[in-house]
Formats: sequence, structure tokens, C-alpha cells
Amino acid sequence: MSELKLVVGDKNLSSWSMRAYLAARLAGLPFDEVVILLDRPDTAQRIAAHAPAGRVPVLHDGTLRVWDSLAIVEYLAEKVPALWPADAAARAMARSACAEMHSGFADMRSVMTMNVTARRPLADVPPAVAKDTARVQALWRECRGAHGRGGPFLFGAFSAADCYFAPVVTRFVTYATPVENDTRAYMDAVLAHPVVAAWVTEARAEVEGRGEA
Repeated sequence: MSELKLVVGDKNLSSWSMRAYLAARLAGLPFDEVVILLDRPDTAQRIAAHAPAGRVPVLHDGTLRVWDSLAIVEYLAEKVPALWPADAAARAMARSACAEMHSGFADMRSVMTMNVTARRPLADVPPAVAKDTARVQALWRECRGAHGRGGPFLFGAFSAADCYFAPVVTRFVTYATPVENDTRAYMDAVLAHPVVAAWVTEARAEVEGRGEA
């Protein structure tokens, strides 16, 4: 049994869980995984057994408990610093971008809830949502323009920043968000990355297993 245990929600629905999970997989550290379905009568009880805050994800490292996806990413990065870009300026920008995602884009997250397997094109996009999706694309473009040389991801190589924005990529697919060609290329690269592709595959299996496909 691994000392690390990561408790996550539905892979089809839990964006915050996806961020922590991708970072853990990218770190290459062995961990045990607990998946808690979020719409069951015992969901709150099951989560409370692992996380007094009542939310997933939560990472256990022996007797230590780390909750909140960004805190989990930072904790993993203490063990595997390569999760963040090596260059100090790129690393600062990556952390800033993740923090903006963590605390912002409320309208996009509210209207475009994560559902990896669904396809729900938005006929009418609220102005606040359009503003959020435009800002996301501008932020990706800024990161790639400043530090994206050497690879197709935000900072060249796949990093914690890409883990953090991968759920947004799935949202853009689910809701058929209009994007520029450079955004599409970035999205394709993220979806093709092995740790993201594995999550998407497991999300589909989860939905099919519940008879929702």
C-alpha cells in the first residue's frame, strides 16, 4: 500500500479532482485512489470520512492530510519540483495563472459545468461567460508566447499549469466553445497527453458503468 492516498470525486464531473489527480500522475509518485460518486445519498458521509472540510479532492500522506486542489499540487511539487517550470519567471507566471483559475472565472464555471462525456453546445452564450472564455484563451496565449517554446503546452513541457487548465479544455469541448486555431492546437495537445487521455477514458467508463451513456 502506498503512503499516498488521493480521494477524488466523479471523473466525469469533478474538475477540482481532475486537477489534483493529473498532477499526482504527472509527478509519477505511487498513490492509492478513492473515487466517491458525488450524487449518492451517502456522498457527504463518505467524503467526511476522508475530509472534514467536506470536499474533494483530499490527499493523505500517511497521517498528513492536504486538502484543496492547489494545496495538493504545491505539496506534490515539493516532492517533485519538475511539476512546475524550471525557469523562475515561467514558474511565477504558471503559479499566477493557476491562482487566477482557482479563484476566478465564476461565470464560466457556473454555466459550463464540467461534464467530460456530454456534448452540449451553447446556443446563447451569456456575455459574462464569453468574457471568461476570452480571458482564458488570452491567458493561454500569453503563457505560450512568453514561455511556450520547446513544446505544445503552456510552458513548453506539460506541467502543473496544464493540469490546472485541463478541465477547462474539456469544458470547451463539451459546450463547443468557439476558439482560435492556436487555442484548438493547445486543446488537442492537452487531450492527447497520456494522463489526460487516461482520465477521459476512465470518465467514459464511469458513465457507461452507471448506465448514463
